[in-house]
Amino acid sequence: MHGSELKDGMHSTPEEDPRLKAWPRVLGAMAIFGVMVGLMIGRLTQPEPLELLQIEVLPAGLALYFNEDPEIRGEQVDGTVALHFKAFGQPWNGQLKMDGKIVNWKLQRDNKGEWVLGLLAARPIQGDWRSVKVDGRWRLEVSLREE
Repeated sequence: MHGSELKDGMHSTPEEDPRLKAWPRVLGAMAIFGVMVGLMIGRLTQPEPLELLQIEVLPAGLALYFNEDPEIRGEQVDGTVALHFKAFGQPWNGQLKMDGKIVNWKLQRDNKGEWVLGLLAARPIQGDWRSVKVDGRWRLEVSLREE
């Protein structure tokens, strides 16, 4: 064809479709709306972050109070007890007496961002820990004894 003049009532170039320009906008708006609804649902169903609320000294150990059930990883190395967990809180330290002898304890962050509760005495100690739900809070009880 030599031009775009009418031949038998038809053009040689097609007319532009007005719907093609609106379709990407509709798809983009639907995608943004879907992402926003997904973010809102995810925010509503997200669990509360684990938080260390309080530490209480017991006659032969410690009691740590959390808002949720903590995942504790513990180890006993060379007569010391160390408990590792991830939570929000603040560093604490103190002393407790076990059979009239002093046991030092310290809560601090390690290089991985986890909290480490270290219990150290002048003689080797061993520890046991368990968590129970008390009054809507989780209580992690650490019991100590001499080796």
